Order: sequence, then structure tokens, then C-alpha cells
Amino acid sequence: MSVSVLSPSRRLGGVSGILQVTSLLILLLLLIKAAQLYLHRQWLLKALQQFPCPPSHWLFGHIQEFQHDQELQRIQERVKTFPSACPYWIWGGKVRVQLYDPDYMKVILGRSDPKSHGSYKFLAPRIGYGLLLLNGQTWFQHRRMLTPAFHNDILKPYVGLMADSVRVMLDKWEELLGQDSPLEVFQHVSLMTLDTIMKSAFSHQGSIQVDRPSDPTEEGSTTEGGGAGEDQEEEALGFSGHPPLGQRAPGLPRPCWCSGWNCFRNHLDQMPYTTMCIKEALRLYPPVPGIGRELSTPVTFPDGRSLPKGIMVLLSIYGLHHNPKVWPNLEVFDPSRFAPGSAQHSHAFLPFSGGSRNCIGKQFAMNQLKVARALTLLRFELLPDPTRIPIPMARLVLKSKNGIHLRLRRLPNPCEDKDQL
Repeated sequence: MSVSVLSPSRRLGGVSGILQVTSLLILLLLLIKAAQLYLHRQWLLKALQQFPCPPSHWLFGHIQEFQHDQELQRIQERVKTFPSACPYWIWGGKVRVQLYDPDYMKVILGRSDPKSHGSYKFLAPRIGYGLLLLNGQTWFQHRRMLTPAFHNDILKPYVGLMADSVRVMLDKWEELLGQDSPLEVFQHVSLMTLDTIMKSAFSHQGSIQVDRPSDPTEEGSTTEGGGAGEDQEEEALGFSGHPPLGQRAPGLPRPCWCSGWNCFRNHLDQMPYTTMCIKEALRLYPPVPGIGRELSTPVTFPDGRSLPKGIMVLLSIYGLHHNPKVWPNLEVFDPSRFAPGSAQHSHAFLPFSGGSRNCIGKQFAMNQLKVARALTLLRFELLPDPTRIPIPMARLVLKSKNGIHLRLRRLPNPCEDKDQL
């Protein structure tokens, strides 16, 4: 008796055969992929044999060591234990070499290696491909086109807009002084910064701070570092001849609110102590903890160690700024490190990166920091909340895990009319 070609048993036999062949192909592909990963890992191990690191898991790498927001502490431990550089295994077949020695970083910053897009690719749908994400000739053309717009003389007229945004923020703080509790300032500072950018870059006529009032009890979670607890700073504006903040020298009245932005619009480069304080704060809390690069050609460092093409390196700005071989008493807030003529900041201070890809807006940022600091300290004394000290943690930018809480004390105004500010 013959079996029909279309019988159920014949059809089941055909499906079973297809499944078996498919399973064998999948297994073969998995074996090939596993062999590729093994060979790649062996190549990485050989390439990095000159760079010791803590023991790592063959599959999970060092990822378990950097859980619970302990990355910054682990970086400081590595800086003390492993000189100049240390590999960080993300998983079994992926590694990046953290660099925190100024001579090592100088070598990389002097090259034109493309950025490693692993940390930035998710930003592309939101911000597009601009200076942050572009590489090569396209980046160079965009950079050359935009550079004149950030010349110091071009930026000076924006100081008035900065001062106006800061004044709105400080007025809101005065309204909140009646509350007997620390003020979480991150949200306020963020809106003030956004306000300044909207007015400067887009000629926005309103005020983001007024249109979108912030909740003073809201727990902010990020910070660009250095602003909390600066109660040890001594100058109000940083001008030569100004008395310390809150004190009155013989024959010199304390600076008043109504001096306004015209008082220092043309003197931003004559605020040495203010600049020193800002730089020291940026050393302790760099806005961007690290910058990734992918080596396009082999590189040899000053001590003779080398890395091949294709290795990802991370310029650890946080590690560089907390390198005890570079910065003595590195946890102490000491603005004198950046006194004029100091040799330290010339090669080991990179809050805005360095080389050809340094931050194009660094002068704009420094101007805003000077204006905000000067006007804030003319109106308030800032004291940290000892019960909620900010806990920094590394993300795409440096953040505070628990917000930035300050106690404010209003200072008397020697002038009668503060509306001129």
C-alpha cells in the first residue's frame, strides 16, 4: 500500500528535517561566534599585557566592581595602585583603557582619533549629529565655522543676559528664604542656565524661570560640580582692592547689588581669585568625568608602553584631577593651586577637555560661572547642609545622587535701589 505524498506523516517528517537543519546551522553559527569572541579576547589580553589591572571575570569583566554608584571611588583606587593607565573590562570581549596621567593624555589629545560613540549614540536621535558626535573632516568644517561666534569680544554683550537670568533666580531664592529648611538648588540653577542659553542662542524674550517655576522641595539629582559649599571663598567679585565677602575694610564699603553687570562686564578677565576658585571647584568635580576615543593607529606613550589600533581609551578627567602624583592634598579645596604662574594647571587640568576637540563653549561657560558666583555671593551667604552632603556619581556627566542642598543667609544691601542690578 503506497503512502500519499500529502499524508500527515510525510508532512511532519519534512518539518522535522527542516528544524534539524536549522538547529544545526544555529549551533554552527554560535560556535563560530564563540570562537571569534575567544580569539578577540586573547588578542586583547596580549595587547594589554603591559597594562596591569585588578582580576576580572572572564565574562562579566569588572562590571560587578562598579555597581552601586561606586565608580568614582574605584577610579581613585586604580589611580593610586596602577600608574598612568589601567584596563577596565566591560565584559569578556570588550575593554577600554582608562588614562589618568597628564603625559599619557597629552599624547592622545594631540592625535585625531575619532570619538568612541558607545556612550553618545543614544543622544543622536535627540540632538542630531553636531560637534559633539561628528568626526573627521565634517567635524573640522563645522568647528571652523562656529569658532568665531565664541570669540571673547563676541561673548561680552551676553554678560547682561547672564546677569538678568541670575537676578531672576536670586529673587526667587529671596522669596523662599522664609522656609526654615535648606534649599535644593539644582533645579533653580538648571533653569537659570537654560534661561541664559535660550536668550543668548535663540533670542528668547521671556524667562524660562518665570514661565516654569520650580518646586523648592524637588530633589534634584545632577550637578555640574563645585557650586555647593563654597562658603570658604573670600572675595565678592575678585577685583583688586575689594574686601573679603561680608567684611568691610577701612575706607572701602562692601560692594553693593546695584553695581550691576556693567560693573564687571569688561572686567571678567580681571577676577583672578574668582577664577582660581572656579577652577579648583572644576578640578574636584569635573562636569564630564571621562571622554572616549577609539585608536585609529597604534600609539606609543612616553614610558615605552604602547596600544594597538582599535583599542578604546577613556581619558579619565576625574582620575587626572584626583591623581595624587599631580595634585598634593588633592581632596583639599585650595584655589592657590591655580595662582598666576602655577605650573600645575598647564598640563593636568582639563575640565573642558583639551586638544583640537576642546569645548568650544568653555569661555561662555566661564563667563556665566563668574557672573553667577559674583552676584550670588553679593546677596547671599551659602552654607552646606551637613545632613545632606552631595554624593557625586558618574554618568554621562557628573551628578549628585541626592541633590545639592544649601542654607542661605541674606546679606544686607548697602544700596537703596537693587532694581538697577
